[in-house]
Amino acid sequence: MIQKRVFIIHSWGGTPHEPLYKWLKSELEKKDFEVVVPEMPNSEKPEIEAWVSKLGEIIGVSDKDTILVGHSIGCQTVLRYLEKLRPRTLVGGVVFIAPWLTLSNLENDEERQVAAPWLNTSIKEVNVVKHTPKITAIFSDNDPFVPSENIELFKKRFNVEVVVEHKRGHFTIDDGVEKLESALNAILDTSDIIEL
Repeated sequence: MIQKRVFIIHSWGGTPHEPLYKWLKSELEKKDFEVVVPEMPNSEKPEIEAWVSKLGEIIGVSDKDTILVGHSIGCQTVLRYLEKLRPRTLVGGVVFIAPWLTLSNLENDEERQVAAPWLNTSIKEVNVVKHTPKITAIFSDNDPFVPSENIELFKKRFNVEVVVEHKRGHFTIDDGVEKLESALNAILDTSDIIEL
């Protein structure tokens, strides 16, 4: 049996060592997934080209046994990776945690400068959705950075299945989030689809 691969792309300012990613990795490995949580380049000042290139490099050849998980800016990275894939290249499924196309509460000019290219460089949704049969997007109803308008944007543009968690903030350790059953379940559901 072919081993399914899961790639978890961390958030802006994040690291692979955060409790949520470690928990997801551990739970998935118990079910015989290969799980990679890469250290993304220059995490405090993420750049589109560097992050998308790094993702492509660590995945190598993506296929229906590849599942991509993004958290916050990691979701943007996954979207932009999918957009650039060659025709007929498939990814088994995608799970987004706190994805965004608009942001709130950026604290200073430096944060606004880092975010600007990610917010202003368009993404062709048709080039995203044709590469995967299923995208699940998990939002929190009190996320300080991701306005609720993103829920409708993602539904409309990427035909996502939406999960809204109650009072989980931006799904970080600062919000007390060390586990996220909805993310684990979404990955496992995606994996079941791959089997069909």
